[in-house]
Amino acid sequence: MVRLLGSQQWSRTGPLTLNANGLLLVSVGPYERLRPDTAPGDHGSLSSDLTAWAEQFLDEMSSPTGRAYVRDALLGDPDGSNAGRCSAYAAEQVGAILTRATGRGERTPDVETVLDHVVAPLMYRILFRPDGLETAYARRLVTAVLGPAGR
Repeated sequence: MVRLLGSQQWSRTGPLTLNANGLLLVSVGPYERLRPDTAPGDHGSLSSDLTAWAEQFLDEMSSPTGRAYVRDALLGDPDGSNAGRCSAYAAEQVGAILTRATGRGERTPDVETVLDHVVAPLMYRILFRPDGLETAYARRLVTAVLGPAGR
């Protein structure tokens, strides 16, 4: 247990890290490392936007660092709150893409449909069957969820 400013208490396991000035560094939850830094890119169409996002998501999450972040976020998370936050980040990004496409007059699936048909299969493959996972898989998932109108 570490007491800060005489009133706040922080409990954590593992080593504590001090900066060069001897101040305690308190890291945010591992799920915060999974929060995207920027809004999804605008590539002119729903198909292009969602494909680019899915390819980037796959690239980042399937990297050794991305897999470690996911593992850390889910370890010791008995109530699922970290997983819920990670899911919310993906939903926010997908929602931004769909909102932008709707503003351009494009027909869009709903956020949950994209999560179920693009994000969930990507995460399953990243975590449990990563061998041979390539961006073509992400493109096929996007093509399938958008159907004939989105191709």
